[in-house]
Amino acid sequence: MRRLTIAAAAAVAVAASAAVVIAQPASAETAAFTVVNSWNSGYEGRVTVTNDTPSTITTWQVRLTLPAGTTVASSWNTTHTASGNTYTFTPAAWNGTLASGASASFGFTANGSGQPTGCEINGRACGSFPTPTPTVSTPGSSVPPPPTGTTPVAINGQLRVCGVNLCNQYNRPIQLRGMSSHGLQWFADCYNNASLDALATDWQSDLFRIAMYVQEQGYETNPSAFTNRVNSLVDMAQARGMYALIDFHTLTPGDPNYNLDRAKTFFAAVSARNAAKNNVIYEIANEPNGVSWAGIKSYAEQVIPVIRANDPDAVIIVGTRGWSSLGVSDGATSAEIVSNPVNATNIMYTFHFYAASHKDNYRAEVERAAASLPLFVTEFGTVTYTGDGGVDTASSTTWLDLLDRLKISYANWTYSDADEGSGAFRPGTCGGSTYAGTGVLTDSGTFMRSRIRTPDNFPTS
Repeated sequence: MRRLTIAAAAAVAVAASAAVVIAQPASAETAAFTVVNSWNSGYEGRVTVTNDTPSTITTWQVRLTLPAGTTVASSWNTTHTASGNTYTFTPAAWNGTLASGASASFGFTANGSGQPTGCEINGRACGSFPTPTPTVSTPGSSVPPPPTGTTPVAINGQLRVCGVNLCNQYNRPIQLRGMSSHGLQWFADCYNNASLDALATDWQSDLFRIAMYVQEQGYETNPSAFTNRVNSLVDMAQARGMYALIDFHTLTPGDPNYNLDRAKTFFAAVSARNAAKNNVIYEIANEPNGVSWAGIKSYAEQVIPVIRANDPDAVIIVGTRGWSSLGVSDGATSAEIVSNPVNATNIMYTFHFYAASHKDNYRAEVERAAASLPLFVTEFGTVTYTGDGGVDTASSTTWLDLLDRLKISYANWTYSDADEGSGAFRPGTCGGSTYAGTGVLTDSGTFMRSRIRTPDNFPTS
C-alpha cells in the first residue's frame, strides 16, 4: 500500500514508496488518497475527506484530474461525474455532513495506471503537483497468461476484491455459484470423491463451502481432527478445480469473540497449510447474532492479521450483524458497516437469506449495500429460515436473478441429505454411491442444480 495526501490548499504527487506533503492552512478540509490495490491495467483508490475546520460542514466535493489514458471505471460511497479528465466526487446521501474532526471515505477503481495530477477540495485549488513517479505494481500484477484449463480455478486463478466486486486474475468482476456442506460432524458421509465429482462435473459448481461448526459437537470437541478434515476437503475441491470456502461456522453463542482464541488457532493452522493454493477463501464468522457491529469488527480486526501473516493474497469474508443479514434482522442497516468498515483490505461482507422468509425489504437492503460494499452470499436457502419447509420458487428466483445482476457470489444451503427442505439430496442418498443426475435430488436440489449449471462465461480479457 502507498499513501499520499491531498490538501485544500496543497497537493501531493503519488509516490512509489513515500508520501509527499505540501503545507496547508491550519484550518481546512483535507482529502487523503491511498492506493489500496494495483494491477497491470489499473488500481483501486480510496479518498478520505476530513473536516479539520472548527465547524460542521454539510457537504464536500473532491475533484481529481487524471492523466490521459486513465479513467474512473466505478466508485462507491460517492457519486461521480466526468468532464474530460477531471472527475468530481460528491457525497452519498449519508456521508456529506461532517462534524469538526470527522471523516468520510469513498473509493474508486481506475482503468489505466496514471494517478492524480491535480485536485480541488470544496472548490479550492490544491496547488502545484510535482511530477508523479511511475506506478509500482503489486506482486502478481503482471498480465497472466491465457488459462490452460476449463475449471473455475484454472480460468480465474487467484481472486481479489476490486471495488465492490470479486475479481479474477484478469481483474474482471466474476460471480461464483456453488453449494455449502452441512455440519461435517453430522454429514461426513456426504463429502467423498463421488459426491464432489458430481458437484464439480454434473452440477458444474464453481464453489464448495466447507461449513465447520465450532460448537454443536464440532471443532471444539477435537480441533486437530476437524482441522485435518477441512484441509482434506480443500484438497478435494482443488483437485476438481473448485474454490474452497472455509467457513468457521459459529452460530451459538452468536458473539464471535467467544471463539476468538479458537478462531486464531484454527485460521493460523489452515492458512499456513493452504497459503500456496489459489482456490481458498476464508469466512471468519458464519452468523453473528446478539452482538453489535463494533463487536464483530473488533473480532475481524484480530483474526484477519492471523491469516494475513501466512496468506497475504486470499479473499477474507466478514460476517455481519443479525445472522449475517447486514443488520436487517436486528432492525439495522448496512449503513453502520459503510460508515465504519473493517480496517483491512481484500475483504468482503457476508449476507445470508432464506427465500421463503426474507423477501423485498431484505432484497432492497442488498441492492443499497452492493453499491458501497463487496458482498458475498455465503449461505442461503430456498425455504424458510428454519432450513425446512417447501421451496419458494418465486422468491428464490427473484433472489438469484438479483445476485446474478449484481455479480454477487453465493453458496446454497445445503449439499447434504438432511431430512429437511433445504437438503439437496433425498434422505439416505449419502449412504449410497450415486450423486449425479436429478433422480437423487429433492425439489431444492433440482432447482439449485439447474441454476448452478447455467454457463459462467468468466471474462479473461
